[in-house]
Amino acid sequence: MKLIVVNKMLEQKHRDRIRQVASELGVDAVFYEDEADIPQSDYDADIIYGFAPSITRTSRTLKWLCVPWAGVDSLMAPGYFANEDCLLTNSAGAFGVAIAEHMIAVALMMMRSMDVFLEGRRECRWLPPLPQRSLKDSRITVLGTGDIGTSFARRARAFEPRRIVGVCRSGKNGDPSYDEVLPVDRLDEILPGTDLLAMSLPSTAETKGILSRGRISLLPEGAYIINVGRGSVIDEAALADGLESSHLAGAALDVFQTEPLPADSPLWKTKNLLITPHVSGIMMLPYTRDRNVDLFLEDLHNYIEGNPLRGLVDRKLGY
Repeated sequence: MKLIVVNKMLEQKHRDRIRQVASELGVDAVFYEDEADIPQSDYDADIIYGFAPSITRTSRTLKWLCVPWAGVDSLMAPGYFANEDCLLTNSAGAFGVAIAEHMIAVALMMMRSMDVFLEGRRECRWLPPLPQRSLKDSRITVLGTGDIGTSFARRARAFEPRRIVGVCRSGKNGDPSYDEVLPVDRLDEILPGTDLLAMSLPSTAETKGILSRGRISLLPEGAYIINVGRGSVIDEAALADGLESSHLAGAALDVFQTEPLPADSPLWKTKNLLITPHVSGIMMLPYTRDRNVDLFLEDLHNYIEGNPLRGLVDRKLGY
């Protein structure tokens, strides 16, 4: 059985560990920095850990693709897999720490006007004190209570908010960080009492445009929005209008409907909007890389032993 690993973010210790575990399981592991480096002779791989669409689209013998990220909407297009029976797993569970820290960082930046002070620093201006807000006593709604949303909720809890309400498809999550967890059909009910809306949703038919113009208007004046899931979940024009009118106090977007964000996008000049280039969850943190490999090797054991894969994606649901 042949395994191809295509991930230039891995360190030598990760390659050594994958090679050792694979050998113990009777799997031949081959490593490449980039898809372009893979010779045609290795297109017969049984397993890929990484990204190699030239193989997935042509190989009818590929049995399992594990991608080292969480979102898989780009892999749902018809024809992406030549072998429609190929298993697909993601690395959900590896990015909660990194993305939750990003969410806390941008929440504090917005509430403490740090972006304004940084601009003043670049212009060598000593600015007067600016209005300040706090996570303490804030009403936080977490839309999407998976690994990322719940990792954020756990960290936000330390700031003593008034309450943290989770909203998800099932309406169920037993993590004690939440004061309450509601199903998505009650979202309109909770938005008027939300000071900070933290979004970490996948891109599916159900989530597309979920934060519509109407729902943005339900948020109270002075609310903040963070989105680290997928850009398709927000009406970007409505968000920009909400910021420009000062109905919203601020927003922080790490994901967009079009990426890279075009240079002529009006979002670049929208006031009180923090923009980061889809970097909250990449494999830059050592912990993230370690955890990513841990999850893959756990499922490699599962695959060889015939057990269910922990990270298996339901292609009908899209996650």
